[in-house]
Amino acid sequence: MSIRLPSADGGLRLHVPLTPPLAPLSCGPARSRTFYSAAHVVADPLRACADGPPAIDWETTLAFRRRLWDQGLGVAEAMDTAQRGMGMDWPAAAELVRRSAAEARAVGGRIVCGAGTDQLAPDTEHSLAAVTAAYEEQLAHVEESGAGSVLMASRALAAAARGPEDYLAVYGALLRQSARPVVLHWLGPMFDPALEGYWGHAGLDEATDVFLKIVSEHPEKVDGIKVSLLDAGREVDIRRRLPAGVRCYTGDDYHYPELIAGDGELASDALLGIFDPIAPIAARAAHALDRDDAAGFRELLDPTVELSRHLFAPPTRYYKTGVVFLAWLAGHQEHFAMVGGLHSARSLLHLGKAYELADGLGLFPDPELAEARMRQLLSLHGVAS
Repeated sequence: MSIRLPSADGGLRLHVPLTPPLAPLSCGPARSRTFYSAAHVVADPLRACADGPPAIDWETTLAFRRRLWDQGLGVAEAMDTAQRGMGMDWPAAAELVRRSAAEARAVGGRIVCGAGTDQLAPDTEHSLAAVTAAYEEQLAHVEESGAGSVLMASRALAAAARGPEDYLAVYGALLRQSARPVVLHWLGPMFDPALEGYWGHAGLDEATDVFLKIVSEHPEKVDGIKVSLLDAGREVDIRRRLPAGVRCYTGDDYHYPELIAGDGELASDALLGIFDPIAPIAARAAHALDRDDAAGFRELLDPTVELSRHLFAPPTRYYKTGVVFLAWLAGHQEHFAMVGGLHSARSLLHLGKAYELADGLGLFPDPELAEARMRQLLSLHGVAS
């Protein structure tokens, strides 16, 4: 069988699905690295309305997280992969944190959850005190759930801060009162343009110095940092400058194999959105490192980079559309609909390529189902496949 997919020249090209699916995997967490998958949420299209709160299919959302835990991966909950700031409001995110943390306790899964300031009204300038209070509310909620915390970059802080000293003050206050070590997240403007100039500097060298100053002043309160700048050289430099005991969780969806493999002296752990669609491969790669099989690790993970770079292509913030699309093709959910209508954010050409690349990696447990759903999408767009 073959399927006709959109081509860049405006025509159609043939794709022949040949790669057999990966066998089901059930294993414990790897020992050599900590791998978190930033997981997507599954919308409930029957309850969604344009002017109402986000409608989430809780059962299917939690089932996806159980699948990640069963493969030995940790879950990074309520991060930008779960549409924080792009359709998910704070009440929905708070419920997501509560439910997922309870599920993690029930199955013994590793979990960290994002704490930010998105309960503050957008397009309004807030005081630093209001930004700090918003962070405190979300941090308290995550800690009360029993999960680890990720202090996410804040649009409100980016708008309110007048210089690096304001970042030092806000983050210092939060770290002094955190009940357990947190992960600090530096999300670059390619993921969210509103975060341009974070840490009080437009220049990345100066911003890096401020970021590392916060870590160095509170090393006992920082489990690790997550760097999402798509700049491998900068991450390596930051990793080298971290205090002893502070992890670097790569958030680089372009260069993750080399960053996780390390340079022979230091290596990154991982907190990645791409681990949502490539979970079966990521889990196998993690265990290859446990066996000191660096070559096997790269043989598994290197071929996934083309898919990741495609999903995270500019505008990078819309990568979530491809993640959910692949979950639908894989049979992990029964529809291709997203909170806030974000399923329309990528072109048919983009989605067709994502299908082809994922199929080539064996990521579809039922390739015939994936092909049928791809044909369904093409038909909806008036394309005879």
